[in-house]
This record gives sequence, C-alpha cells and structure tokens, in this order.
Amino acid sequence: MRRLSYPALVAPAALVLVATPAFAEEGGPVNLLAPSGGLMFWTLLIFVALMLILSRYAFKPLLAAVEAREAALEETIAKAKADREAAAALLAEQQAGLAKSRAEAQAMIAEGRSAGEKLRAELLEQGKSQQAEFLERARRDLSNEKDRAIAEIRKEAVELAIKGAARVIERNLDDAGNRQLVESYLATVGTRR
Repeated sequence: MRRLSYPALVAPAALVLVATPAFAEEGGPVNLLAPSGGLMFWTLLIFVALMLILSRYAFKPLLAAVEAREAALEETIAKAKADREAAAALLAEQQAGLAKSRAEAQAMIAEGRSAGEKLRAELLEQGKSQQAEFLERARRDLSNEKDRAIAEIRKEAVELAIKGAARVIERNLDDAGNRQLVESYLATVGTRR
C-alpha cells in the first residue's frame, strides 16, 4: 500500500482545528437535530476533502487489492474446476479398467470351470474305460483259470479213474488206450449235464 504524504495528513488536521472554534463559540448543549449552517458547511467541506484524499490514496489501493483477490479466487475456482474434471475423467478411466479386470476375471473363472469340467469328464470316461478293460481282463483270466482248473480236474479224474479201474479189473491196459476210453466217457458225461 502507498504511504500517505505529509500534506494529505496535515489537511484533515487543519480542518478539525478550524472547526473546533465554531463549536466552542456556541457554548451550550449541542442539539444535533437543529440545522446549523456553519456546522453543515464545515461538515460538507471535511467530507469532500476526506473523500478526495481517500479516493486518491486509499480507495485505489483497496480496490486494486480487492480486484487482485477476486482474480486470484476466480483463477483458483477455475483451477479447482479443471482438477475436478481431470479427477472425474481419471475416476471414469479407473472404473472402466476395474470393470474390464472384473470381466477378464469372470472369463478366466468360467474358462477354468469349463476346463475342470472337461478334465473331470475325460478322467471319468478314462476311469470307466479302464474299469471295463480291467473287468474284461479279469473275466478272461477267470475263464482261462476255470478252463485250466477244469482240465486239471479232468486230468486228475482220469488218472483216479484209471487207477481205480486198474485195481478193480486188476489188469493193466496200455495207458493211451485207457486214457482215451476214460476221456470219451467223461466227454459224454459232460455233455449230458
């Protein structure tokens, strides 16, 4: 702010000193509501002088400070508005990125779920085929073992029959003839059942 000059300070003081004797001459109580020409003149003169001094030295700097403050506030408001718009754009971008990430995560979950179901179905099918193959192999092995056991039992039965018949008859036929005779008998016994 500007410093007030010496004449600007002296002029109001002089006016006050000149107006003081006018108040002193009247002497009695002052009625502020009664019109007095001298008082009105000096009041008007002091008001105009003070107005000129203030307009020259005080109002201009005050108005300049107020205008500067107003410009700074407008600039701050504009900057805040721009920052808010940038933040809104950034928020929208972040929300779009978040939505995209969620969609990708859902797609990955769905893909993993379908891959798991597919793998489960494949493993189940593979297990069923292995189980069927194992059962078929077990049936073949059982059938082979059964045939082998039956052949073994027949062989033992033939030998026991031959030994039993040899003791009963007490004559010894040749082994090949006896064996053929007993096998043909057992074959006819097996077909009757």
